Amino acid sequence: MTDIADGVRDHYLANGLTERLKTALSVLGPEDQRLTPEQLASLDQFHTLGLAATAGLAKLAGISADMSVLDVGSGIGGPARFLAATYGCRVTGVDLSKPFVDAARYLTERTGLSGQVTFETGSALELPFDAGRFDVVLLQHVAMNIADRAGLYREIRRVLKPGGRFATFDVVSKEGKPHYPLPWARTPDISFLMTATATREAIEQAGFHMLAFQDDSEAAKAWFSALRSSGAPPSPNLGVVMGPDFAQLSFNLGRNLLEDRLGILTAVFEAASTNS
Repeated sequence: MTDIADGVRDHYLANGLTERLKTALSVLGPEDQRLTPEQLASLDQFHTLGLAATAGLAKLAGISADMSVLDVGSGIGGPARFLAATYGCRVTGVDLSKPFVDAARYLTERTGLSGQVTFETGSALELPFDAGRFDVVLLQHVAMNIADRAGLYREIRRVLKPGGRFATFDVVSKEGKPHYPLPWARTPDISFLMTATATREAIEQAGFHMLAFQDDSEAAKAWFSALRSSGAPPSPNLGVVMGPDFAQLSFNLGRNLLEDRLGILTAVFEAASTNS
């Protein structure tokens, strides 16, 4: 597992990321100008369907102002900032990549949300939080990098309050082997895809009851098709985060979805009163 974690960490290494972000964001205004989550959406929503996916998942999970939310695999913090700004809730992000966490803190300062949103470096398999701390846990385009799905979902269950909600938006396997490189794995050795059915079974075995379960593959196909027809991507975009090959990574994800090799799952589960 250490080797796998190191491989994932290397994939998201992103040395010098905060400085690249400062340069890229200069097109939006001076360093002291406050930015909105919407202005950063093309840069910090690191998943299919972009900001719309985060907004839809939050609505499905029933997030409200009085909740404490954990975003596992928070990247550079886009979903966390959007949730705090939209709902007024408190959000904590955790990510394996220290450069991502440093960048997330910088962008959160730029949006004036540091009082509501915090970030920590840590593993999804060993979350640095007490049991029963959170009302909601979000997981967006993260599980594909984790081989120990049972351990992942048990750890999410551990930090949730009884009756708390786990909302996931992830890539699932369908028919045939996917084309690589992909946004979460340039090679197959750090990619651990599961079918939607197997994902549901693993989550339920960790102590959850299903509340919502939907296939968003067709919406994802339409989204990628629209991106291709729109021409050049907005600036700044995720290439700042993932490097000059991100266009190829994204293209391959779209190709895999259009060929039904991969799909997109949106689901919400409720934490049972006891693990059973």
